[in-house]
Amino acid sequence: MNNLETAADGVARCGWVGDDAEYRRYHDEEWGTPLHDGRALYEKLCLEGFQAGLSWITILRKRPAFREAFHGFDIDRVAAMDDADIERLVGDAGIIRHRGKITSTIKNARVTQELGADGLSELIWSFAPAAPRSRAATLAEVPGTTPESVALSKALRARGYGFVGPTTMYALMQSAGLVDDHLIGCHRAR
Repeated sequence: MNNLETAADGVARCGWVGDDAEYRRYHDEEWGTPLHDGRALYEKLCLEGFQAGLSWITILRKRPAFREAFHGFDIDRVAAMDDADIERLVGDAGIIRHRGKITSTIKNARVTQELGADGLSELIWSFAPAAPRSRAATLAEVPGTTPESVALSKALRARGYGFVGPTTMYALMQSAGLVDDHLIGCHRAR
């Protein structure tokens, strides 16, 4: 995996993108863009949890099926899901059929209901680093966790959220733009 890659279109991107069109679109349009919408953050939180142990491209390719299975990540509709829904989803080949992750998505919706979508956004963004760190020149320089992701993980777990470990939360922070880990020279670097 290259650290920085210039594609056939002449655009320099982070090397993890490779030549996959969906990864390019995600990198260019979503990854690292500040996201404050509570429902969208709930979706990212859940998808990052489903990604644990898998590649992100797997989740991106299954995202339409996840959105269908979880009612567009409508917090109230997901919170109302029951054991019959869990059994149905465990058999849905369009998504990751991990019972614990499915159950956690529903539980996370219920916790988010109590907190409120705006409250989830405020909570997550309260862990954004106060100052940006030095931009990485190589993928090896990008951390897997930070003190902020560890603290966010602990705060979410204390409220009852599941599949929100420090590495998963750092991936959320990258994806939702709390940190900008586009490499030096990437056209998306802020």
